[in-house]
Amino acid sequence: MRRVKHAARAVSLSVVLLCIAGTMAAGTALKYRCATGNYDGRQYRDLCYSDIVPLLGTEQLTGGRLPFFDRCAPSSNNCDEYPVLTMYVMRTTAWISGHRTASFYYTNALVLTAFAGATAVGLWLLAGRRALWFALAPTLLIYGTINWDLVAVALATLALVTFASRRDGWTGVLLGLGAAAKFYPVLLVIPLFLQGIQDREPDRSVRVLWWTVGTWAIVNLPFAVAAPGAWFEFFRFNSGRVADFDSLWYIACRHVDAACLSTGTINAWSLILFIAAAGFLLLLKSRRDPDFPRWTLGFPLLASFLLFNKVYSPQYSLWLLPWFALVVPRWTWFAAFEAADVAVFVTRFRYFFPVYVAGGSLTPEERSFELAVLVRAAVLICCLVIWVRSDAPTLVLGARGWRPLGAAGRVPA
Repeated sequence: MRRVKHAARAVSLSVVLLCIAGTMAAGTALKYRCATGNYDGRQYRDLCYSDIVPLLGTEQLTGGRLPFFDRCAPSSNNCDEYPVLTMYVMRTTAWISGHRTASFYYTNALVLTAFAGATAVGLWLLAGRRALWFALAPTLLIYGTINWDLVAVALATLALVTFASRRDGWTGVLLGLGAAAKFYPVLLVIPLFLQGIQDREPDRSVRVLWWTVGTWAIVNLPFAVAAPGAWFEFFRFNSGRVADFDSLWYIACRHVDAACLSTGTINAWSLILFIAAAGFLLLLKSRRDPDFPRWTLGFPLLASFLLFNKVYSPQYSLWLLPWFALVVPRWTWFAAFEAADVAVFVTRFRYFFPVYVAGGSLTPEERSFELAVLVRAAVLICCLVIWVRSDAPTLVLGARGWRPLGAAGRVPA
């Protein structure tokens, strides 16, 4: 496999950030017609739906209420259902925007653009020009301002940068903050812990673990002690969620046996299948390349989680974008995933969801949504096969005076 000649293939950071600004601006413009709320079907027809708009009201952020500390008023909607850090990003932007719906959306769009920029900087430091994969991704355009996932994506990506530069304490802090914003950064502790063991530096593994746990605890403990019921709502809400439309569980149960939609059953089997898939992929990769850099396990861990989890919210694809740039060898597979993800987006909102809300039966046209979900899953499985079969990636770290990340420390050409 060819080594990357970074000097000949360099892309300036300013170009990457300009692309981020353009992509996020286009995504914000896409949702322009929905920014004021008053959803009347346009959110599906014009493909402009964003969780941010209704959550100003449903999370009861239009007044001075402090999430978790102040009780939610009785409502049919869930309240305080997000992790602590995300809830207080929402609370802060609500104050800045003056509690006006459109201002709330645009304020969050600016904040999320900053987090997208931070992610791009991290990828540029790690993977050079491959940061453009993230900066120009259609997934970033359509989902960047649909929810607050970019907060966790940025923190998780910067954690990889600090790990590469051997700032293990900061790695743990960033992963802990990421976990306080969204669950998934917790999973990344596993590959970084294993990387330290592989490098015969177990002290690094321990530092990352303890700083992650400690940071998460420092952020969450005041809320867990002062308002345990409200703080636990995130866990209660997610454990009680039924299979999401975008999940393989929903499609399988709908066509095979509706009884399998039992939440408890799906929770148990989701965990079992996720662990089994991740373990199987680790076994296959280890047999092919015993010395592969363990940090690259982040990609199969996240992909397996999304494949077998009962919820694959549209914006969850953002979690994978940095990892495509870091470990997938060819841009064609990334392009295939992006095409499938856009197909899911269009068919979900344009065809499937309006019929579901109306209570009608699905027509062949609406079934295109299910087909798009299955195609995306198939592409993701193919990418996992490619990960198993490909050589370790080549990162740009040497050009920055850092020690290679992992046993090989090699991003694909």
